[in-house]
Amino acid sequence: MRPSISVITPVYNGASTIADCLKSIGSQTQACEHIVVDGASNDNTLEVVKKFRHVARVISEPDKGIYDAMNKGIADATGDIVGVLNADDFYIDDQVLAKVADAFDAHPVDAVFADMVYVRPQNLDKIIRYYSGANFSLGKFAYGWMPPHPTFFVKRECYLKYGYFKVDYRIAADFELLARFMVKHRISYYYLPRVIIKMRTGGVSTRNFNSNLILNREVLRACKENGVATNMLKIYSKYLIKCMQLVSRPA
Repeated sequence: MRPSISVITPVYNGASTIADCLKSIGSQTQACEHIVVDGASNDNTLEVVKKFRHVARVISEPDKGIYDAMNKGIADATGDIVGVLNADDFYIDDQVLAKVADAFDAHPVDAVFADMVYVRPQNLDKIIRYYSGANFSLGKFAYGWMPPHPTFFVKRECYLKYGYFKVDYRIAADFELLARFMVKHRISYYYLPRVIIKMRTGGVSTRNFNSNLILNREVLRACKENGVATNMLKIYSKYLIKCMQLVSRPA
């Protein structure tokens, strides 16, 4: 039977961008359960959300940050498969969830991930960086590299078995969760060779030098907690890959 999909959108004061996210989910040919988790926004985020009838549920209350919001949505989800799409991001076309469901149908795996591109906030057609999951291997976690988390869809039962996002991580809880699932617990996965998400540049992990320091310290911690042998020199070498992503483009 075709798997059901839940998509979680965490948001806080995202009125200026969330409409693109909501439109991209509402237009999907594959139906999904869309749960918006709002951190008690003080702009008109909720007014924007109310315009989209496909949204199954809205949770609006103070939280401990984006990973806490993701956890709330995952705990509320009922789909066989769970994905996360942040308020600044959007699916590249109306076939994304159908392609993801097809991949789970065709391959007996726990998770599916794909490719994504970063775009300019002022010009959503201008690609700045191409983040591909094509050459992923488990050994790359040691170099601070993981599959593109926004493209990561996983069976809900994996969260129930292996835990949710760790909210004491400030920036790298997504890296820790993927390392825990994929390295420590060896879940099975399939790479979908397709760009499925556009992400606006300007995320917290790339905001400034201090954010990068926090990120890489947390990556080191995540590796240690999940049995990945590494060091800071290896982790910082990932920036060579990122430089290549600036010039690489989807075929």
